[in-house]
Amino acid sequence: MRTIRDRVRHALLFEAVALAIFIPGSALVFDQPANHMGVIGVASATIATIWNFVFNALFDRAMLRLRGSVHKTMAIRIAHTFLFEAGLVVMLIPMIAWYLDIGLWAALLMDLAIVTFYLIYGFLFNIAYDRMFPVSAAATPRSA
Repeated sequence: MRTIRDRVRHALLFEAVALAIFIPGSALVFDQPANHMGVIGVASATIATIWNFVFNALFDRAMLRLRGSVHKTMAIRIAHTFLFEAGLVVMLIPMIAWYLDIGLWAALLMDLAIVTFYLIYGFLFNIAYDRMFPVSAAATPRSA
C-alpha cells in the first residue's frame, strides 16, 4: 500500500504535470489565450476534486441504503463512472461557456476533448509514476 505522503505527492504531481501540458496544449488546440485555459484547467481540476469527494460519499451512502453494502459489481462501477462524469459535465459546461464566452455546444465539445486528454494522460501518468515511485516489496501483500 502507498503511504498518505506518497498519495499526496501523487495527487500534486498529477495535477501539476497535467496543467503544465493542458494549459499550452489547450490554448493551441482551442485557439484561446493560455491564461484563459489556465483558469479553465485550475477551475475544472478544483471542481472535479471536490465533486469526486462529494459524489463518492453520496454514492456509497446510497449503495449502503439501497443494497446494504458498498460492494460494487461491474455494472455498478460503470454506472458510477457515467454518473460521476455526467455530474461533472453539468457543472463544467456552463462555467466553460460563460468564462470563454462560447456556446454550450462548443463548451460540450471542448469538455469532451478535455475528458479524453485526462483519460489518456491519467493512464500514462500512473504507469510512469508507478515506475518512478514503486511500492516497496515489504508493503505489498503476499499471495497465500
